[in-house]
Amino acid sequence: MCKRIFAIILGLVLCISMIPSAKAVEVEAPSAILMDLATGTVLFEKNSHARLAPASVTKVMTLLLVMEALESGRISWEDTVIASETAAAKGGSQVYLEVGEHMSMDEMLKSVVVSSANDCATALAEHVAGSEESFVQMMNQRAEELGCVDTNFVNCTGLDDEENAKEHLTSAHDIAIMSRALLAHEKIKDYTTIWMDTVRDGKFGLSNTNKLVRFYDGTTGLKTGYTSTAGHCLSASAKRDGIELIAVVLNCKSSTDRFQSAKALLDYGFANYALVNAQADEALPTVKVRLGEQASLTPVLQQSAPILIEKGEQAQVKKTVELCKEITAPVAAGQQLGTLKIETDTRVLAEIPILAPSKIEKVSVWEMTVRLLRKLCMAADSE
Repeated sequence: MCKRIFAIILGLVLCISMIPSAKAVEVEAPSAILMDLATGTVLFEKNSHARLAPASVTKVMTLLLVMEALESGRISWEDTVIASETAAAKGGSQVYLEVGEHMSMDEMLKSVVVSSANDCATALAEHVAGSEESFVQMMNQRAEELGCVDTNFVNCTGLDDEENAKEHLTSAHDIAIMSRALLAHEKIKDYTTIWMDTVRDGKFGLSNTNKLVRFYDGTTGLKTGYTSTAGHCLSASAKRDGIELIAVVLNCKSSTDRFQSAKALLDYGFANYALVNAQADEALPTVKVRLGEQASLTPVLQQSAPILIEKGEQAQVKKTVELCKEITAPVAAGQQLGTLKIETDTRVLAEIPILAPSKIEKVSVWEMTVRLLRKLCMAADSE
């Protein structure tokens, strides 16, 4: 009996050892997370829900709201943004806006993204919502909609020089969620990938605070932050071989620590994970429709979102299409006609329904009669 139990345990151990697993990664950052952008899957986390001051990484949410306002048409790319006295008075990183100064939407965004300009961030917030206070309400509402449970914003910049700044808190986890939402706006990458540029007709130079833009292959963004209270913070994103990752690190001791920690996380992700395209290897065949107003239909997949896997599984991936060859009308829009099964040698990755793209009504008795007569006439002509 003991021998049998030992054999079972040994077998389980061997099976577990065969399951591919990514090698662990260590980072100096006190709080960190690595997330796959396409799926939102968390690949690594360390104290990721610790509520901490984010410094200028706050501007990830500020930029998200601006991009959403632009996309919805509430504000326009053609707008000129006017600096208020409040905006011009902001300290920290800035482009030194003067009260009443006019700047294009493009240059305002460029200044915020590349140089983390607090004055421009405030001017944009006022342009979107009328005041920074109203904008902050929008920030908190959007954070709640995204499922950011650790977040409370009190300003749009991340500055901590006011009394209520101690209540300005978020987490690496929440910042990753916000960053994912921001990166869904591809236009933002026109700014987050700039290394050096100018505004004011070339009279004022900008240099990106995110050094990964120049020194890390595939970097797509995103935002740095620093205050003495928050420490050195960073939300970094990069894309290689079709996979895009987000690494967030907070409360680092030095700028070197934050960049090294982010790079370590990104390196870990790129080395160990890949995406599988959730599409059939070949075009789906048509399905015949009996007694339908049309003779056939071309089916579609219910979804096409990629699937995240460990790189060791790539060579094992198999895709199988199970699809009916014929169906009788009526056919409902979205009616399941089959399944695309994606699996490896050890597990099923996805079973994606194959659907009818639109409804097909059953032919009327009159139309059936006409079709029958047509066939009889064709048969007679061929004799």
